[in-house]
Amino acid sequence: MTALQPTKSTDASGPLSFPVFRALWIATIISNVGTWMHDVGAGWLMTSLSPNPLLVALVQAATTLPMFLFALPAGAMADIVDRRKMLLAAQTLGLIAAAILAVLTAQGLTTPEVLLAATFVLGIAAALSAPVFQAIVPELVDKPALPDAIALNSLGVNISRAIGPALGGVIVAFAGTPAVFALNAISVLAVLLVLFTWKRPETVRALPAEHFFGALKAGYRYTRHSPAMRLVLVRAVGFFLFGSGLWAMLPLVARRGLMLDAAGYGALLGCMGAGAVLGAIALKRLRKAISANTISVGATLLFALATLALALVPNAWIAGAVMFAAGLAWIGMLTALNVAAQMASAGWVKARALAVYLLVFQGAMTGGSILWGSLAASTSVATALSVAAVGQAAALVLALRWRLPQDSTTDLAPSNHWAEPVISVQPADDRGPVLIEIEYRVEPARLAEFVDALRKFRFVRQRDGAIRWDVWEDVAEPGRVVEAFIVESWLEHQRQHARTTRTDRLNQEVLTAFHLGDRPPAVRHMLRPL
Repeated sequence: MTALQPTKSTDASGPLSFPVFRALWIATIISNVGTWMHDVGAGWLMTSLSPNPLLVALVQAATTLPMFLFALPAGAMADIVDRRKMLLAAQTLGLIAAAILAVLTAQGLTTPEVLLAATFVLGIAAALSAPVFQAIVPELVDKPALPDAIALNSLGVNISRAIGPALGGVIVAFAGTPAVFALNAISVLAVLLVLFTWKRPETVRALPAEHFFGALKAGYRYTRHSPAMRLVLVRAVGFFLFGSGLWAMLPLVARRGLMLDAAGYGALLGCMGAGAVLGAIALKRLRKAISANTISVGATLLFALATLALALVPNAWIAGAVMFAAGLAWIGMLTALNVAAQMASAGWVKARALAVYLLVFQGAMTGGSILWGSLAASTSVATALSVAAVGQAAALVLALRWRLPQDSTTDLAPSNHWAEPVISVQPADDRGPVLIEIEYRVEPARLAEFVDALRKFRFVRQRDGAIRWDVWEDVAEPGRVVEAFIVESWLEHQRQHARTTRTDRLNQEVLTAFHLGDRPPAVRHMLRPL
């Protein structure tokens, strides 16, 4: 068996010219077709096992809740262990869960509780895989191809969404739900084959790997103190909380409102996938002509209108057109958020930062599914859809303050521009806390301007490891300003050196321009005595 190597291509055709990316992209389409077939089978089977709208909505919740619970731990693991091996383990778990569900369903042993439990385990496998799949994309393509690779991944998901639901509905109608569960298990083999043949280069670490809980804290700290990541998370909550209403209520609209069978339900999801495929193809040109924020506003409005229309559709043909429009809107917003999240996450924390994004994404979908299912159970499906549509339109106010950037204005590649600390004896890695002081000499007339520029660095220091940050002015010597920040240990400060970015370096040069004298600002490192 020939090993796949992520050879860089000089071909201008884009991400698909990279062999490993191409193979994995095709394999994930096959696997995602199986996943969508499972979703159709699970949603449809639950409507047969129980007429309760809340239980039907809980199928969606069981799919998304594991992402909320396990995405961040998975992201932390992905940044400190071999990502290829982690993917192999997660995909194997998904194969086993799908195979067991197929056997139980074929034997007539599947109850609502069994179905929810199996779907939950499959969700765990997806939660363990998703941050890793997103984080390895920059390893497989060059940086110029990265935005197109992200969009292509979204296209692949929606190609499978166009094929999987319709195929799943037909198979359920003619062969029953055990068949789609079995085919879902088989589809995982495509990804496993690519992972087995991918010879991922070993990561060379200058510093010891982070511990699991330390990595969790670092991932949380990064997303909390990164303005770009916070922007993505706020916009994700505003969209997905209300967008989950359409997904949660669709099986009930298909079965009760439109009197469709499983094939008809799958066809509705296929219409949405077809709309998403068309949208993904058009997005490459649209991103050049229209800002990402404008695309997100238009996509949100269109999805809100589709959600409202789904509550009122009189027949399956109109419902198909509505779902096609929903697919266009979904891919537009999802791609805009995914690209923004990728560009806002540095390499050293990429899996964790993207895991937080997925956590918020799936947490909003989970909470929304439960909310809309409960509302539909106490009122009606049409009411739940209408309220979700109005809420989504109202959430557009977020786009006024938290605007998605058109292109990344930051370069998060490592710069390693900090000078090595001057020390007489090398401290132990666990010595701490460490106080770092940077002393600037500034023209007194420019002091206020300098302090304003310096305060912007608070987020940078805290993002990269500082647990406290302060700025001090010397009352006896006007223009002498000291920036002080504390990190937990000497090792963590060494990591802080490695986390500085090229954009940080440019911003640091702006600060240094205020500094008087020929020598650079004095830097002191202090440890608490033993």
